[in-house]
Amino acid sequence: MEMIITGNRNSITDEYLGEIRDISIQSDPMRFRENLKRLGELFAYEISKTLRYEEKAVTTPLGVAKVPRMVQQPVLATILRAGLPMHEGMLRIFDRAESCFISAYRKYTEDHSFAIEFEYMSSPSLDGKVVILSDPMLASGMSMEISYHALLSKGSPSHIHLVSLIASQQGVDYISEKIADPRVTLWLGAVDEGMNSKSYIVPGLGDAGDLAYGAKIDSK
Repeated sequence: MEMIITGNRNSITDEYLGEIRDISIQSDPMRFRENLKRLGELFAYEISKTLRYEEKAVTTPLGVAKVPRMVQQPVLATILRAGLPMHEGMLRIFDRAESCFISAYRKYTEDHSFAIEFEYMSSPSLDGKVVILSDPMLASGMSMEISYHALLSKGSPSHIHLVSLIASQQGVDYISEKIADPRVTLWLGAVDEGMNSKSYIVPGLGDAGDLAYGAKIDSK
């Protein structure tokens, strides 16, 4: 599995990553969601460079131009609910893409540990297609692993791009161990060293879903 980190390169990606981390800016949910959308657009642009293109003739008002055109749009998959703004940003770039939605969440026990519950998936056939699976945070890595295997139940993709804005080193190590698939590329904005006792990334940014859509009652 290849890993690509797009942050810390002195680009606009770093500006938006800084804003989604900033507690003073996080108080504006609309701004937080918009920054997630912007980052989704930027990651989509970077991934677009890896896709297949063919030269095609395009008729203009003054003649015919030969330009590279995308052979096939990817399938955009995301994990509800935190992944929705990034998904929307990617749809702005891949505007004819099919979509896949996965419902997975942390189910906590009395001792404050948790397991990932997979409930639902809506997906087209993925046979021979490029899939982009986005989730803003890669903490423990378990949600991403479960979602990856869920994708494989819908066909055999030609390539899978896993995208997270901020990851923990533990999550990166977990995914690297559990997903030994040469078809997979892991795209990250930044990697933070730690997680706290609730498996939230430190320094991270908090709960992306809550910041985007409001606080929730944790599942018991």
